[in-house]
Amino acid sequence: MNTTGISSWAVDLADVGAIYPFQGLELILLIIALIFWIWWHIVTFRMEFDRQDEKIRKYGNSEHITQAIEND
Repeated sequence: MNTTGISSWAVDLADVGAIYPFQGLELILLIIALIFWIWWHIVTFRMEFDRQDEKIRKYGNSEHITQAIEND
């Protein structure tokens, strides 16, 4: 079954045209991916810091935990 109209790959690909969708958008997609990756790290760091602050409020800081362990 031939869906591209190409019966042989032994031709000059410059004459064939686009051989995959969205050709020419690689740089734009790379920039979008990098922006998403940086955004994801920022959101993850904020969530982890918030979770750590919540644990500190619930259990106390490391000094209080160390004192509780040493007193037992």
